[in-house]
Amino acid sequence: MADKLMMGRRTFVAGSLAASALAALAGCGKKDAGAGAGAAAGGTMKFYINDPVAIDPYNTQESEGTQVEHILFDALTDYDWNKKEIVPKAAESWEANADATEWTFHLVKGAKFHNGDTVDAKSFKRAWERICDPKMTTPSKISYHLAPVMGYDAISEGNAKELSGVTCPDEYTLKVKLTAPMADFPYVVAHPALAPVPQAALDDPASFLTAPIGNGPFKMDGKWESGQYINVVRFDDYYGQKATLAGINFSIQKDPDTAFREFEAGNMDFTDIPAGRLKEISDKYGTSKDGYTVTKGAQALTGAEASIYFLAINMKDPVMQDLNLRKAMSLAINRQNIVDTLFEGSRKAANSAFPAIIDDNASNAWEFCKYDKDAAKKIVDDNGLAGTEITLSYNSGGGHEDIMSIIQADLEAVGLKVKQASMEWASYLTALGDGNYQVGRLGWNADYPTMDNFLYPNFYSTADNNYSAYKNEEVDAAIDAARQIVDEEARKAEYRRINVMIGNDLPIIPIMFYGHNKVGSARIQNFYFDAQNKGEFATAKLEG
Repeated sequence: MADKLMMGRRTFVAGSLAASALAALAGCGKKDAGAGAGAAAGGTMKFYINDPVAIDPYNTQESEGTQVEHILFDALTDYDWNKKEIVPKAAESWEANADATEWTFHLVKGAKFHNGDTVDAKSFKRAWERICDPKMTTPSKISYHLAPVMGYDAISEGNAKELSGVTCPDEYTLKVKLTAPMADFPYVVAHPALAPVPQAALDDPASFLTAPIGNGPFKMDGKWESGQYINVVRFDDYYGQKATLAGINFSIQKDPDTAFREFEAGNMDFTDIPAGRLKEISDKYGTSKDGYTVTKGAQALTGAEASIYFLAINMKDPVMQDLNLRKAMSLAINRQNIVDTLFEGSRKAANSAFPAIIDDNASNAWEFCKYDKDAAKKIVDDNGLAGTEITLSYNSGGGHEDIMSIIQADLEAVGLKVKQASMEWASYLTALGDGNYQVGRLGWNADYPTMDNFLYPNFYSTADNNYSAYKNEEVDAAIDAARQIVDEEARKAEYRRINVMIGNDLPIIPIMFYGHNKVGSARIQNFYFDAQNKGEFATAKLEG
C-alpha cells in the first residue's frame, strides 16, 4: 500500500484519487470533532490522520484511508503480528485443493452489515467485482490484488460483468478459482479492501464513497468531512468481540507538526513524533516495551515497520534511463546519515526492497545500495555525467523536505545538479501516474506481509503501483513462476533471486526501512499499533 506521510511513516507509504472524486469530498461546515453517538462507555479516541484518498474499500490504497476502512470492514482473513500467522476473520475456515488453484472460504454465519443486511458469500463477490469494474467513476487502483483470480482480465478489460472464478455454492460458502497456483492467497485476502459490501454500495455509490457501510467493529457516524474529520462509533451488533471504545475521531490535520501541537495541548490521543524529537518525547512519555503497544508511561512507539521509503525512478525519462546515473545516485546517498540525523537512529538504512521484518536474509542486499561517495564520483566522471540536471519530486506536508535536502546535497557532492519540486498529495500522485517526474519520493507499507507484496505491486510491468514504469520481461515471468511455488522455503528463495535481479536494474533507490515514530496519550490504557501501521482499535482501551 502506498504511503503518504512518512517522516513519520508513509506509510503506503501513499495513494491516489482522481481529482473528480476529491472534488466530491469537499468539506461541509465543521461540527464537534468528537464522535457523536455516545462518547459514553469506553470513551472516544482522537487519532491523527492526513486526508485519505478513499475510505470506500473498492479504492482503499494508502495508509490514511486504510486506517479508517479496516475498522469499518472485515476481510476474509487477517494477519496476526503476535502469532505471525494468518487468522480467521469474516471466514471462520478455509481450504485449498492440492495445487492451490482453488480456495474455499466458509463464512461466519449470522454476521451483519451496519445497515442490518446479511454478510453472505454474494457480498464478497459483489465487492470484488466492484473493485475490478473499469466503469467505476474513479476506477480502482488496487484491483491488481485480484489479478490471480480467474476472470480478472475479462472483467477489468470491460469484456465481462462477473469474476468467473468467484462462485457462491451457498449463502456462506465462497469458492475462488485462480489462474495459477498461489499458496499465498490467504494472505492476499487479508487485505482490508477485499472486504464485502452490501447492495447499497451499488444502489447509491456516491453516498457509499463518503459514508461506507461495513461489517466491522465500528460504523460511520455521519460522513467523511474532507480536510476536517471522520467519526466512527462502536457497532454493537458486531459478530465478533465487541469493541471497548465508544468511538474514534479521526482528526484530519494538515501536517504532522500541527497534529503534534494538538497532542501537546491535550487534544489528540495518538500522533506522529516530529523529526528530531524522538529521544526527547521517549524520555518524556516513556518508550513502549515491545515497540508497538501504548500503555500509560510507555507511550512512544519505535517498532520496526513492514515498509520502505524509496526514490522511484521514471524509467521513461531519457536522462534517468542511464543505468550508470542510477548507480551513481544510489552510491552517493548517505542513508545512515539520514537515519541518524533526522530519525535519531530509530530506523534502518535500506539495502534492498525487503524490510528485515519481511525477510531478514543477507542475500537480499543490492550491490549499489550502499554509501560510497568516491565510487559514485568516479562513475559520474568516467561517464560524462557531471552537471546532469535532476529534479527530486515529493508530496508536501509529510515532512519529506529535510530528507530531500540531504539527498540533494549528497547528489550535488558527486557532481550532479539537483532541484526540488513539491506538490500536494493528490496532485503528486497524478504526476507520478502520468509519468510527469524524474525522481519521486514514495513509500510502501505491506498490504499483507509477503515478499510478493513488495515485488509485484512495485515492479511487475503492468501493476498499478509500478510508478517507475519498470518493465523487465524476465522479472515478470519470474514473479509469475514464484507465485506458483507451493513450498514456502523454495518460494522465498526464488523471491530473493528476483529481488537481486531488480536491484541490478535500480528502478528505485531504497533509502530506509521505516520504524514507528508515534506517541499515545496518557489516556490510553492499551493500544496496539502493528507493523503494517494499522491500529487495533477493536481491542483498545482508554482510561475512565
